[in-house]
Amino acid sequence: MEPRAAWKQYMRELCFSTDSSDEEDELVLATLAAWHADVEASARGPWGGSVPGHRCIRRNRLEGHNRLYNDYFAESAVYPDYIFRRRFRMKRDLYCKIVREVEDHDPWFKQRRNAAGELGLSPLQKVTAAFRMLAYDAPADSLDECLRLGESTIIESMRHFVRAIVEVFGNEYLRAPNEEDTARLLDMNQRRGFPRMLGSIDCMHWRWKNCPTVWSGSFRGHVNAPTIILEAVASQDLWIWHAFFGMLGSLNDINVLHRSHLLDNLAGGVAPKVQYSINGHHYTMGYYLADGIYPEWATFVKPIPAPIGRKHQHFVVQQAAARKDVERAFGVLQSRFPIVRGAARLWDQETLSDVMTACIIMHNMIIEDERTAGALEYVYEGSGEDAVPSQERTPPPPPPLEAFMERYGQIRSRPAHHQLRDDIVEHLWQMQGGQ
Repeated sequence: MEPRAAWKQYMRELCFSTDSSDEEDELVLATLAAWHADVEASARGPWGGSVPGHRCIRRNRLEGHNRLYNDYFAESAVYPDYIFRRRFRMKRDLYCKIVREVEDHDPWFKQRRNAAGELGLSPLQKVTAAFRMLAYDAPADSLDECLRLGESTIIESMRHFVRAIVEVFGNEYLRAPNEEDTARLLDMNQRRGFPRMLGSIDCMHWRWKNCPTVWSGSFRGHVNAPTIILEAVASQDLWIWHAFFGMLGSLNDINVLHRSHLLDNLAGGVAPKVQYSINGHHYTMGYYLADGIYPEWATFVKPIPAPIGRKHQHFVVQQAAARKDVERAFGVLQSRFPIVRGAARLWDQETLSDVMTACIIMHNMIIEDERTAGALEYVYEGSGEDAVPSQERTPPPPPPLEAFMERYGQIRSRPAHHQLRDDIVEHLWQMQGGQ
């Protein structure tokens, strides 16, 4: 007799061996049956677990780990460093650092033994499965035969991986520029003819394939498909300094700007101090290069719609060339992590936000790791050592309402916008010798 049938028979005999009535016996049996059903349901877990009738696939997880380790991580690995860099988008040392930090942060990635004493999946298998989904936009089921993970386990690993990347590395690699960063950005753009420019700003749409039908109208914009918007600010070295993700695809760049936190620090008076002079005029705020849709504010430098004369034409060409930094950053981000280029197949917005944020963080990590002595490494006198992330500190108290409104009015000043653009036009013309 099976253990479950024997247990039921034992409980039935126990109940009916007493002097209880029939109604009491039926109530006891019903209670025990409901309790047993709850125990079985909790044991199966969210994905069903070991359900009678389901076929168990013996994947030989240890073989999958050994193959992955010998191919890429052993001292005499099968594939050399340049192939590892091409397939994993980063160098081996950086990837191993990510695996260690993620494993220490999230117990999900630790290797354990099951009830039968067999070793479970290794952290390397789980992280690599999640990373392959991001780097190749691969369906989870397609990674089973090479990494020996089930489809549901790969999806769960990806969710834990992107969440761990955001929590471990977010404060360091997705921070607002501190004083050292601001000094480097200003000096970097001074050489290009845009003194005190902080970067270029634009928006990118990510198509949401599995958007719920009830929301599809709100997320459908000019792309004629449900999309989610990413607003970003990037510098010449393709570092993404600001990322605001999650707005409806039906919004435009101005609507997203009004909802983002880009100018919060500036309006609150906690942004790094920026003071400079152009063409004899003094300014106290940095600015961003933007396209024509953005408002005429003092913090944006837009192209001239109909340039007349060689000065204005020269400015339009130089402004468009420098403004392409953020477009290049979008292109490199999508090339490194095609999951943000294709159609998103996930269902919940929280996971989509974690995926986009994690890809941006790893994009910045790769840029920092692969800086060479070439044109994109900037070392300036008096700028100090390499910039370190800002330490967590108690946020400053909010400024008085009068001071906040005054700064907010300065940011939205249209005369200041035109004055700044005219001064930059003259500055760029003088850099070319007036020819």
